[in-house]
Amino acid sequence: MAASGSERVAMELCKGINGLDKVVLRDPRGSTAEVYLYGAHVTSWKNDQGEELLFVSSKAIFKPPKAIRGGIPICFPQFGSHGSLEQHGFARNRFWSIDTDPPPFPTNSKSFIDLILKPSEEDMQKWPNSYEFRLRVALGTGGDLMLTSRIRNTNADGKPFTFTFAYHTYFSVSDISEVRVECLETLDYLDNLQNKERFTEQGDALTFESEVDKIYLSTPTKIAILDHEKKRTFVLRKDGLPDAVVWNPWDKKAKTMADFGDDEYKHMLCVEAAVVEKPITLKPGEEWKGRLELSAVPSSYCSGQLDPQKVLQSS
Repeated sequence: MAASGSERVAMELCKGINGLDKVVLRDPRGSTAEVYLYGAHVTSWKNDQGEELLFVSSKAIFKPPKAIRGGIPICFPQFGSHGSLEQHGFARNRFWSIDTDPPPFPTNSKSFIDLILKPSEEDMQKWPNSYEFRLRVALGTGGDLMLTSRIRNTNADGKPFTFTFAYHTYFSVSDISEVRVECLETLDYLDNLQNKERFTEQGDALTFESEVDKIYLSTPTKIAILDHEKKRTFVLRKDGLPDAVVWNPWDKKAKTMADFGDDEYKHMLCVEAAVVEKPITLKPGEEWKGRLELSAVPSSYCSGQLDPQKVLQSS
């Protein structure tokens, strides 16, 4: 069926950096998103003012097999070093295909792309499981960015498989020392800087003055990231993703990363919707779904409303 003129504008396949295929999504009001087929990797999300909301390093290497530094890498079938595979699994450095026959999917968005990943022979040697990973990336009418992952076990031998997962989102912030994260107060977390030891978060909202790498457990469905200087709040809504990873490498670690500028830690913060502590197990034919919705609103709109108790009650 031929697409109408407006639908053609809403989704365009073109060439990105180093000739890699990418999809550009456009909302009628002017917001945009870009998704590389390499890694099914969202590398840009701009509001209707053309402001970039995601961080991508100026030193990011858009060259397989290296994962792209920034945007929204997809960690599957393993988050971090929680398993025997390479760091963050292999989905983020595989070429995905456009899914020409996606299953029925309720959506209000006209601007979306469906991508699919199936295992290669090489992947089967590392992780001997057959699966279909379907991802829809959509731009909502208000410029919200929505990612929905559906992972199905297609093993023919009756074998279940287990995985961990994260949307490793890099948010662009004006100054990390002026940022706070709300809705994670009083929660338990695993500290990756202290051998994954378990602690309980104290005090008020999270603020940042040194390296942080924490996995918060049993988190609410909404998390807010307040950027005081920009007077902007990111609201992260999630479903099927009980954990939330908060990461900033700070200055010393930044200097050790070849694809990350020495001072770029000041302008980014990762808050990642994830499933880490209790891995997902799927029997053949079973499907898991994990959904992330990101919105950016003026901070005045949020302050006072995102008191954690109210967020928990309304989620």
